Amino acid sequence: MKTKHTLVTGGAGGIGIHLVERLARDGARVRVLDNFSSGTRGNLPLLQKLPSVEILEGDVKDPGVLRKALEGVDFVWHLAANPDIRKGTVETDLDLKEGPVAIRLLLETMRTMGVKDMAFSSSSVVYGFPKVLPTPEDYGPLLPESLYAASKLGSEALLSAFVHTFGMRGWIFRFANIVGPGATHGVIYDFVAKLRKDPGRLEVLGDGRQSKGYLWVTDCVDAMLHCVEHAQGPINVFNLAPGDRIPVSEIAQLVVAAMGGQARIEYTGGSRGWAGDVPQQLLSIEKLRATGFRNRYSSREAVEMQIRAFLEG
Repeated sequence: MKTKHTLVTGGAGGIGIHLVERLARDGARVRVLDNFSSGTRGNLPLLQKLPSVEILEGDVKDPGVLRKALEGVDFVWHLAANPDIRKGTVETDLDLKEGPVAIRLLLETMRTMGVKDMAFSSSSVVYGFPKVLPTPEDYGPLLPESLYAASKLGSEALLSAFVHTFGMRGWIFRFANIVGPGATHGVIYDFVAKLRKDPGRLEVLGDGRQSKGYLWVTDCVDAMLHCVEHAQGPINVFNLAPGDRIPVSEIAQLVVAAMGGQARIEYTGGSRGWAGDVPQQLLSIEKLRATGFRNRYSSREAVEMQIRAFLEG
């Protein structure tokens, strides 16, 4: 990537800021396209300090903005999206517009401007409620359980179709739960916010048995860059996950302990915390490991670091 001129859509977001920083530190020329709709304007000072980084404020769904953003670009990292699954239950067209509608326009503009390569940030939620754990990349059928998941699966399909129709290349990354400094949503964020409001009680949606993998953001960025370097097929699909998982009940206990240990934990019941949630998730990372990649942190370590980041921030 050092020789590339790259575009990172959503480059001011929680994952994007770390990817942009890594690319810039490695010597790549980076253009960031972000509409700053997800509370990421606070990342602007860091972006502005990075060498060889250009910031373009605008929406990925604006054709004029896209043409400007893609001028001279060799590689696109498409991270722009609605980051919060639960928002789609209120605004039911949000994920459609921010997912398939946006990526189709981006891919078409890339095609007309001769840009061939895209890496796309998908999600493990495309698997729905998988019957196979750990879940490999070739699991199917893929039956999403949320509008967010449907938007990711539709976006994957559009990328695949453009690749095979127009001779492009694509990398699809199905993320586990990505955690790191500056997160603005997620179970750990919610638990900390709840305890700051009421230090004596922590309500946990569901029965606490929900269990998922948590990948530290720098492990995620390292894995993305590693896969782009080591996988050169037309379409390259990878689960990005730590290889283990941690139950919500344990996360609740860790947060309570870190915030004084006085709160009582109350569960609302049921195996599913909220509409659209996938309560049991464990991704196979055999394909990722076969490329030689090894993550540094386990799910528990990532959760503990996220808690510390929230309390120290």
